[in-house]
Amino acid sequence: MITRRQTLQLLGTAAATALIATSFPALAQNVAPADLATEGPLGDVALGPKDAKVTIIEYASLTCSHCAAFHKETWPELKKRYIDTGKVRFVLREFPLDPLATAGFMLARCDGESKYYPITDLLFDQQRNWAFTDKPLDALRTMMRQAGFSQEKFDACLKDQKLYDAVNAVKNRGMEQFRVDSTPTFFINGQRHPGNMSIDELEKIIKPLLGE
Repeated sequence: MITRRQTLQLLGTAAATALIATSFPALAQNVAPADLATEGPLGDVALGPKDAKVTIIEYASLTCSHCAAFHKETWPELKKRYIDTGKVRFVLREFPLDPLATAGFMLARCDGESKYYPITDLLFDQQRNWAFTDKPLDALRTMMRQAGFSQEKFDACLKDQKLYDAVNAVKNRGMEQFRVDSTPTFFINGQRHPGNMSIDELEKIIKPLLGE
């Protein structure tokens, strides 16, 4: 297991290459929604009502280009059509593929639940400007200034061992219990769907569950 110290050392080097998301049909078993509903040590930051007929849980990495593509191309329409209208409950869970993604999630968690999606949205949207640079930690620090992070707050967040362990606990549980092995991976009412998904692909799954 990579320690927090090793994480900080690795962040000073060139950005890690994002793992290409690949579908694995043979592993596409469903998961009991009750098992998926169990939250990690940091809790879930959910959007949409608890009593929604459909719950989508996404396991993603902030350095995954396929995840960034989903959040750029599909997420706005999914949110507009289904989450904001109360039909779907959505949860983004941490599945960092490298130390840089771990750091990004730690920063997103560091400032309270209300900042989780604004920060992850920012990091997905600007992924190429910080994750794929010669000095990713410097670029990430500059990016986080837009979210109101001082130098002291930035450093303190990345030195938080409890936070580091909690982010990795979410990933490890996803790997070991739910067999997540690529990003993004979606669970829709327990149905496992690996890989980036378009809004049309999502609607083919969501609408029958909603009775539409």
